[in-house]
Amino acid sequence: MNHTDENAPATPAPRDVPHEGDGAPAPHTPAPHTPVPHASATEAAAHSEQPRLDAFIFDLDGTLLHTLPDLVVITNRALRDAGYPERTEAEILSYVGNGVRALMYQAVPEGTGAEAAEAAMARWKELFPTYDNDLTHPYPHVEEMIDGLRARGCKLGVLSNKFDEGVHQVMGKCLPGRFDVAHGECNEIPRKPNPTGLLRTIAELGSTPARTAYVGDSPGDVRTARNAGAYAVGVTWGYHAVEDFAAEGAEPDLMVSDPLELVALAGRARGEGGA
Repeated sequence: MNHTDENAPATPAPRDVPHEGDGAPAPHTPAPHTPVPHASATEAAAHSEQPRLDAFIFDLDGTLLHTLPDLVVITNRALRDAGYPERTEAEILSYVGNGVRALMYQAVPEGTGAEAAEAAMARWKELFPTYDNDLTHPYPHVEEMIDGLRARGCKLGVLSNKFDEGVHQVMGKCLPGRFDVAHGECNEIPRKPNPTGLLRTIAELGSTPARTAYVGDSPGDVRTARNAGAYAVGVTWGYHAVEDFAAEGAEPDLMVSDPLELVALAGRARGEGGA
């Protein structure tokens, strides 16, 4: 699969969809790193020691919520409606993380024209608001983590490559009212690892990059944090193998295997003994 950057035409050929690194990259080609503005040297210095964190911003799919089973159902329904063969869960997993456009352009059969791929994507977006996402749920300890971070006065946000309406729909069902700010991809917020959305979310939370942790399950999430000057936290329970981070040159400041480790991180940042 060929990969292009943020300046790709509005309707690239199905196998030339931008794949910028937030989700699982295609198995045979690592996701490229599109150059984007980086933080100042002062902000970057925050990575050399334990930062004083007052904001935590999270990726959604594979980080807060296990959404893959529902993505498989709705993607295959859109494919069937368009007359295309279904994809396996493993195939769909390799497509997720870069937005619905990238998902459907890769899910349609090889050689499908751009117009037909756009139609399949449009059908997916028509189906999503009518779908209950009954198979989606928070990962273990996520809700307790939220409570713990709140108890320590932390501000909480979500930044996803899922389309913005979809972010609010699934958050409203699975984690209603638990976050101060939530954003998905839209006209004002390009896909990660572009830092625009993260910097906007940080500002809306009233924090700064040096006081913010961005938490995600992919190397692209680490690059997003780096590009914004935030503290990068990787998680082991999502849709990427731990080895992917080093293999793609995107090792986080901290790797956690349980959401409650973030409560301990917030405690250390506040100088709490034994946290």
